[in-house]
Amino acid sequence: MTGKIQELINETGKFIIDGSMSSALEAMGCDLNDSLWTAKVLLQEPELIKKVHKYYFRAGADCGITCTYQATVDGFMKRGLSRKAAENTIRGAVRLFLEAREEWWNEEEHPGRVYPLCLGSIGPFGAYLADGSEYRGNYDISRDELKDFHEIQIKLVHEGGADVILCETVPSLDEALVQSEICEEKGLEYWISFSCQDGHRTCEGQEISDCAEVLRNRPHLQMIGVNCTQPQYVESLIKKMVEKGDKPVAAYPNNGSVYDPVTKTWKTPEAWMGFYSYALSYYRAGAAAVGGCCTTLAPEIQSARKARDYFVTEENK
Repeated sequence: MTGKIQELINETGKFIIDGSMSSALEAMGCDLNDSLWTAKVLLQEPELIKKVHKYYFRAGADCGITCTYQATVDGFMKRGLSRKAAENTIRGAVRLFLEAREEWWNEEEHPGRVYPLCLGSIGPFGAYLADGSEYRGNYDISRDELKDFHEIQIKLVHEGGADVILCETVPSLDEALVQSEICEEKGLEYWISFSCQDGHRTCEGQEISDCAEVLRNRPHLQMIGVNCTQPQYVESLIKKMVEKGDKPVAAYPNNGSVYDPVTKTWKTPEAWMGFYSYALSYYRAGAAAVGGCCTTLAPEIQSARKARDYFVTEENK
């Protein structure tokens, strides 16, 4: 396999994905209780987005995810933007990443590091609905409607300058196949990452091994994986994707916290084994890349990097 992801693997052996955009923005004081979620900050304080990207570069990320997960044309137009302004905002979100990458690379010391890869985030249709359905699937819309939605998003993120299209938090195989079809038709390098309900099924209920098998032999698909999933399920999911798929596998789960709607706080479960231990288990299971999703921050990314370094050392003994 050739492509930007394989080049990154060749340079690093195993690479590090960044952490949560939302958690980092909230730590900076942003209120994300909004249907646009992190995309709200693109309209109000875009410089904070650049700060988050640099924050994760400093933590050790070899690639980063653009703030376009919930940035949709229809969502921005509902907020009062014209179509042109909405499209430019999405392209601009990718450019914020590119600017942050260039500034970090030129302004700071980074011995032994690689030039970070820009992953253009494409959220599932459920993210636009902002009703939690990205964790259920079953949107009750036609395949053509779904394809029209994703075609616009993928086009704009690509035009913004993303190195690789990242279709993430995908709850179903059907939606992944629509996204794959678009990227293959356009000849774009892409990566598909599923959200899962347990150690073997997507959120909509398909076996992850079946997803990996169906997605084999797609020339522009660079990577498959799992994200926004409880960390205790991920080792099993990786093994199933490695066994049945033909692409490198990535994992960037949540940090294990559980949201308490009564206190409106995140609570660490009693069985929490620590992000370093989880990350090391993912590499041992066959993951080529590890990072973090919701409620992860720089400490989790630093832990993933330490686990990667230990694994590489251990492997080379």
